Parts: sequence; C-alpha cells; structure tokens
Amino acid sequence: MGSLFSFFLLLLSLPFPPLSATSKPQPFRSPRLLDLIIRDYTFKFYSSHFQRTGVLHAVRLPANLSGIGVNTVRFRCGSLRRYGANIDEFHLGIGVTIHPCVERFVLIRQNLGHNWSALYYDHSDLSGYELITPILGLLAYNAGDDLNQSNPFELGIIAGDDPIKIDFRTVTRKVNSTKQPYCASFESGGLVGGTGGGRWGKATLANMVAPYVCLARKQGHFGLVVETAAQAGAVLRRRQRGWNVPVGRAIGVALGPFLLGLLLIAICVRVKKRTKMEEMARRAYEEEALQVSMVGHVRAPTAPVTRTLPCIEHHYYLTPPF
Repeated sequence: MGSLFSFFLLLLSLPFPPLSATSKPQPFRSPRLLDLIIRDYTFKFYSSHFQRTGVLHAVRLPANLSGIGVNTVRFRCGSLRRYGANIDEFHLGIGVTIHPCVERFVLIRQNLGHNWSALYYDHSDLSGYELITPILGLLAYNAGDDLNQSNPFELGIIAGDDPIKIDFRTVTRKVNSTKQPYCASFESGGLVGGTGGGRWGKATLANMVAPYVCLARKQGHFGLVVETAAQAGAVLRRRQRGWNVPVGRAIGVALGPFLLGLLLIAICVRVKKRTKMEEMARRAYEEEALQVSMVGHVRAPTAPVTRTLPCIEHHYYLTPPF
C-alpha cells in the first residue's frame, strides 16, 4: 500500500509541459461565431472610446485572438453612397448602398492572418487549392448614436455600378509564378435583407481582374488561392478529356459522310452489276430459244440442222495388188 502511494506521489512530482506547448487551443470552430466575437469586441471598443464618424480605427483584441487584425469605421448611409470609402485593402466606389439603410452603421474590416484563415478554408469546398493570402473580411452592422445596443445585426453591403475592389498585393505571400491565383469568395448568405443571424455560404472561385485584385458585389470574406499539384493534374486531365471530345466529334462528323458515300457507291455498283448479269442472262436465253414453225396444224419448235453433212470424195485411190 505504501509503495502504491509513493508511485502516485512520483507521478505528481513529474514536470508536465504547458498546454500551449502540447496543443494549439482552438476556442472558435465556426466562422460565424468568430465574426460575432469580433463584432462584440468592436462595439465594446466604441463604448469605451468616443469615435468620430468617417475615421478608421484599430480595434485591440484579447490574447486568445492574436494574429487577427481588425479595423473599424462608422458612416452615415447617405455619405457612403455619395462618396464611397477606402478601408485598407477594400475600395468601395460611389453608389455602394447599405440595406436596410440605417442612419449610422459600422464597417468592420478583418485580417484573419494565415492561422485563423484556415478556419474559413476548412469549412469550404476548396479541396485541391491552397491559400496564398490571409482571409480578408468586410462586414457592416447597425449602430446608433451611443453604440450601446445589446444586439446589433448585420447589414447588407450592395455595390453599385462600381464593384467592391479588394487589393491583395500587400498581404500575398510569394508562390510559384507558374501558378495562376484565383479569387476565393466566402460571402455570407441570407444577410442582404438585414435580418441578422445569416448563414455562411460556400466558397466560389473567380478570375482576377488585375494582378492580385479581385471584385465583390457584397459583404463577406475573401482570399487568393492557387491549385495544388494534385488539383493541377486533375484539371489538366479534364482539359485533355475536354479537348479530345470535340476533336473526336469533329473526326466523326468528317468520317460519317465519307463512309456513307462509300456505302452508297458500293450499293450502286452491286445493283448495277446484278442488273447487267440479269440482262446478259436474258439475252443469252433469247438467242438460244428454238424457232417455232407450223407442222401441219401444230406449232412446234424447230432447230437448225447442226449435223455435219457428209462429203463425197471424187478421188479414188486404187490399192496395188500383191
């Protein structure tokens, strides 16, 4: 009994590494939950600091959200529509609207960094691609004069004639120049009506409009991705199959009439040959037919004499007697 108690004391005395050295804590496993946590800290920042409208401010987050950069600015709905705005990597052109158009609202720009960006990547359907930029987010929430609302809801950002431009040149890491980056959009769904709560949509890919520049029509989260080696091989095989199918169809279309023409020629030659053989047989039968003549009161076939007539010899040869 004493030896067992000593064994437990020995286990308790052993040094154990801290939690941060053994595992990486991940308190937020939902992109939507992370957005709500950032929203709450942003509104706490406004509550403790009186901030002017139209001025961009950095929001300080707690240590468990290290690696995430947040900037925020407050606007009037009509001012944003008339003048647009530049919020770090996001350029909102003239004509952008907020729906519903409340008197004041808050724009929150997020830079999730490379570690927290995996949270959005893991919840998407982008298998075969890898991120080369951190996820950048732009969201809007309603805001009153005092910003002490208990439940601010998300608003819809709707671009006008000029789409929202996202410039990734300052946040893109170097990649193989042979790979073409694509714009990945993790846009929120069901939020344009401003009902809040919304659902998180799937990722979609699009081509860049300029080197490391993407376009968006509404709020959401965005990044640049490139194909992995396996995905590039699969795309190449699909392209080869896609190239072979039209070529095969073109060859089939070209050979079809040719083979049909050969078949028609063969049929015509065969019919002509058969007709010629029948004509030859008919003529041969008519030429070999017996002549018909009257023998008494009866019509009977007659044939020309074919027997060799005898020939009378006029020279006699006498055999000498012996």
